[in-house]
Amino acid sequence: MTRAAAALLLALAGAASAQPTVVEPSAQPMVVVEQPRPFGHFIGEVLTQRVLLDGTFEPTELPGAARVGVWFERRPVRIETGADGRRWFVVEYQIINAPRERAEVRLPALDLRGAGGATLAVPAWTIGLQAIASGASAPEAATLRPDRGAPLADTDTPRRRALELAAACAATLLLWAAWWVWRNRHDARQRPFARAWRELRAGETTPQAWQAMHAAFDRSAGRVLHGASLGALFSVRPEFESQRAAIERFYAQSGARFFGGTESSNAPLRELCRELRRIERRFDA
Repeated sequence: MTRAAAALLLALAGAASAQPTVVEPSAQPMVVVEQPRPFGHFIGEVLTQRVLLDGTFEPTELPGAARVGVWFERRPVRIETGADGRRWFVVEYQIINAPRERAEVRLPALDLRGAGGATLAVPAWTIGLQAIASGASAPEAATLRPDRGAPLADTDTPRRRALELAAACAATLLLWAAWWVWRNRHDARQRPFARAWRELRAGETTPQAWQAMHAAFDRSAGRVLHGASLGALFSVRPEFESQRAAIERFYAQSGARFFGGTESSNAPLRELCRELRRIERRFDA
């Protein structure tokens, strides 16, 4: 190489080193996008894109609501903060048109500009847009994915619990009815004239029959009675007032039988006891 050529090369190298160095902007952040499903969309649906914003990227300007092409209308965008503290850029597109047949359409790409010249590029996304009607004009209907099966609900446990509750309720009702019948029968057997009626089955002319009637009157009044103290009976059991004449006749015949030495053979004890038993059952029920 000649001395002149060497001098020329040195001059060119110095000139090149004198040009200003262009500093490239910071590297583009990695884009994490949650896209809507790529198939099976119809007119009226709202599609949502979510773009993760890292801690250093801050968009300086957000795109506004506007119609985007033939198929979409962009709603007002927003930035949300998740439960984990991460921030998401959320943009929604509503489908405002329907094709005659299934069509592949694209959600538009977006470039979000941030401070310092950084750009977050959201790529376009292709989705399948369905026609309104299916049939001959929609041959893709034969290739639609099957519906997800509904989860099987546990019906055995509720049925078993219902049967157990029904059985418990029926047992409770039966026990209550049995107790109610037993109580009524027990009360009926313990009523004064009901007990006297059982004594009169053996006969109404025996001394035991007369004594059973006296015992019934005494228990009804709550004290020992005789012919002169019948007012205490009617004050306690005024419902017996309708039988006052028959009761007074019974005490008169009883006095004559036990203290006068004369035995009444035609005293209607059974009829009197039956009537008094009916009255006490009606008023004590």
